[in-house]
Amino acid sequence: QVQLVESGGGLVQAGGSLRLSCAASGRTLSSVTIAWFRQAPGKEREFVVGITWSSGSTYYGDSAKGRFTISRDNAKNTVYLQMNSLKPEDTAVYYCAARGSRSIVRTQSLYDYWGQGTQVTVSS
Repeated sequence: QVQLVESGGGLVQAGGSLRLSCAASGRTLSSVTIAWFRQAPGKEREFVVGITWSSGSTYYGDSAKGRFTISRDNAKNTVYLQMNSLKPEDTAVYYCAARGSRSIVRTQSLYDYWGQGTQVTVSS
């Protein structure tokens, strides 16, 4: 079992930055992949970026490349999503998800554990 708790969402003006946190517990993280997804109103849930806990290998979706950075803090068992140059189209509920594998995939159904989500709103 993996428990995930997201935090850090809020209201930001376009061009601003926001740092999301995902605190993980409950399972040996060395065997876990953690990913960020987001879902905007009327849109399907979208893979943003993933990271393997053991090696720190990352894979970025198209929406995150060049603006977002994922990282992990071993001491805090926390994954971060640093979001820069935010745009109104980044507005969504952002979810942290985990699966018991060292491989990063983009398919939502392959992630077994989910946080509650945190709202990110980017105003123009």
